[in-house]
Amino acid sequence: MEIDPHLFEIRANLDDQSPEQLAPMLDLLLAQGAADAWLTPIIMKKGRPALQLSLLVKKELLNQFEELIFKHTTTLGFRYSPVTAHRLERRFEEVDTPWGRVKIKLGFYNGKMTTFAPEFEDCAQLARETGIPLKEVFAAANLAFGLKQHS
Repeated sequence: MEIDPHLFEIRANLDDQSPEQLAPMLDLLLAQGAADAWLTPIIMKKGRPALQLSLLVKKELLNQFEELIFKHTTTLGFRYSPVTAHRLERRFEEVDTPWGRVKIKLGFYNGKMTTFAPEFEDCAQLARETGIPLKEVFAAANLAFGLKQHS
């Protein structure tokens, strides 16, 4: 069976860059079109702690992301390999909580909803604005969605 990969995973080891600088870089990579981006703690030769930057990008964006990585990190090189991802169909709905509206991300497999989750940023913003604990905002959003499904 031949698989035509549509994404590439880029990996760079960073042993000489402050982690404080890397969090905003993840946001930048995602804003520029990376399908995903993350950091993983690793141990390099001679026991040196480091972080591995990983991201998934479309093949046609490889050159753009090579430039971003070299510009915004201290790496001297990176590796990349083709990957194939299987993702659920996604849809969004909104629910009302006592403190405001929250988007709910729904995942569908073969046309059936298999998972749902409140959007983190919506819940975090309401928690910041109201002083309500984040876990309570999440619980209220989950309850509101459950009630909506059964009405």
